[in-house]
Amino acid sequence: MATQSKKKAVILVVAIVVIALIGYLAYSKLTATSQGNKTAGGPATVKAMQVIKRDTPLNYEYAGNIKSTDEVKITSRVSGTIVEKYITGGEFVQAGQPLYKIDSRQYESTLLSAQATLAQSQANYQNALATLQNAQVDNNRYQTLLSQNAISDQQAATQQSQVEALTASLQAQQAIIDSNAALVKKAQEDLDDTVVYAPTSGKLDINDIDVGAYATAGSTVLVTMGSVDQVYAQFNVSENEYLNLASFFNSDTNNVTITLSDGTEYPVSGHLVQVDRSLTTNTGTLAINALFDNPDGLLLPGMFARVKISGQVIPNATLIPQRAVQQILEKTFVTVVGPDNKSVSKAVTLGDKVGSYWIVKDGLDTNDVVVVEGLTKLQEGVPLNVTIVTPEELGLTF
Repeated sequence: MATQSKKKAVILVVAIVVIALIGYLAYSKLTATSQGNKTAGGPATVKAMQVIKRDTPLNYEYAGNIKSTDEVKITSRVSGTIVEKYITGGEFVQAGQPLYKIDSRQYESTLLSAQATLAQSQANYQNALATLQNAQVDNNRYQTLLSQNAISDQQAATQQSQVEALTASLQAQQAIIDSNAALVKKAQEDLDDTVVYAPTSGKLDINDIDVGAYATAGSTVLVTMGSVDQVYAQFNVSENEYLNLASFFNSDTNNVTITLSDGTEYPVSGHLVQVDRSLTTNTGTLAINALFDNPDGLLLPGMFARVKISGQVIPNATLIPQRAVQQILEKTFVTVVGPDNKSVSKAVTLGDKVGSYWIVKDGLDTNDVVVVEGLTKLQEGVPLNVTIVTPEELGLTF
């Protein structure tokens, strides 16, 4: 009986503890809910800034890369084994500077053979000329004898026919000379072409062909080179952006700058010079080239460049941070701080992006203060606890 009494006592104590714990948890939850509701009903904490009014240039920025203005893949005009290399990959060369030497022995032999053939044809011509001249002397004599009735008409005609045949033979010999002379010229050109020269001044690629390699005329790339005194910054734009930039083409206005991958701005400005002939079908964009002087050779083909184009200036433009804009059902809104410090939603019409800002065409007043942080789930007419911030504090840029 004593054992059963002890068991009942333990069960009673456990039950009391469980009931107390449940009550405590329920009380804690009710307290937390009450405090949460109280907080939710207070002012919403936001950050806001004054609308900016200023003369604003329209700047367009694009990711691009540097390209050579006249990249050339150098090939040989004759085939053969590379026997000499006069350059080192990556160096700067002048127009007309020798780059490679191709084995010239077969071309020297071909030239000597062509020269010998030409000499033989010239000798044959001289012999034919002498024969013709003798025949012409005889023909003149025959004509005199014919006038004196000393020979027959048949004899005179035979001599005249011989002169005509020898004249035709001499003309044929001249044609052979002309043909052989052309072969000599071609053989001489081939021999000259065993030395490959730089077609223009520029910087060589480091990937080039080595001595001992066989070069096929017109197809084997010996080395690639391109000019470095001027380069292109190439980038892609949409159709509408192209229309905005069209007035800058064929203009000497240097309104294009580039920023390199390390964040430094290249000190020389450029201008728009080339536009592709059509939009690409897959992206709907258009390739554009801006030309930059590159006197120190700093800009190399393939380098990244962020291209910035300075356009027209919008006088007294209204600017708001991009982060202040909300899109709802294809309409654009911003939240401003109302006169009673409550949130007010305003529909706006946006223009161009300028750095971290939007230009606002319509919908805002000069004295409006727009909410830039704390917009999530912010409703119309909610009391606001506003902290005014500056563009510098938000890290905004133009």
